[in-house]
Amino acid sequence: MVFADFLRGRRRDLLSAQDLEALEAAVADVRNLPPRKTFISRDQNITMSTYLIDGVMCRYMDDRQGERQLVAVHVAGDFVDLHGYPLGHLDHDLATLTACRVALVPHVALDHLVATRPALTKLLWFSTLLDAAMHREWIFRLGRLDAIARVSHFFCETEAKLRAIGRSDGSHFILPMTQADLGEACGITSVHMNRMLRELKDRNLLAMHRHDVEIRDRKGLARLGEFDPAYLFLDDQN
Repeated sequence: MVFADFLRGRRRDLLSAQDLEALEAAVADVRNLPPRKTFISRDQNITMSTYLIDGVMCRYMDDRQGERQLVAVHVAGDFVDLHGYPLGHLDHDLATLTACRVALVPHVALDHLVATRPALTKLLWFSTLLDAAMHREWIFRLGRLDAIARVSHFFCETEAKLRAIGRSDGSHFILPMTQADLGEACGITSVHMNRMLRELKDRNLLAMHRHDVEIRDRKGLARLGEFDPAYLFLDDQN
């Protein structure tokens, strides 16, 4: 099932079997994408929306010097560019961080779903509003938190999202991102990220070995990062 992780932990029970079947039937293609490739470029006209089945993708923007800032990190279960459906193009680039498997849903198929399935339409709208809520939190994280708190908040958010789709047990998960990737997500250099990871380990809050993340004190990490999962609209997490 392509949409097995769609809205897991987030009102998925409102998605009827018929709605899910209609969404599955709307998929035009399933593709395997290589790691570290731009999939959709800024201002490129798009006629399909991309659903991430497996892997990690990011949205990013470059400054005039070519320095990249990640503006979102996506995991399985995310529609990574559903906002492009009404807009017709993106104002940022979309790229893979790892090898990814994606499903492509033509906008003409979404037109049909919107016209015929109001409950599903509401949940697709919910998905884009959830995206906006995470963007607001991203702005808060970068604008108001210091470096160690930004990193703590990012790991808390990522763990909560992965736990919702069964890919974290609450203390261990795999995050195939480099320290440079993490720095671009948190607005710091890779060298500074290395220092922050070392400090979190010294504080016995979190340890990361290669791509294996161990959260040793979830409440302490959330307190340091001022993380409150309410904006993720998860059903049963705290």
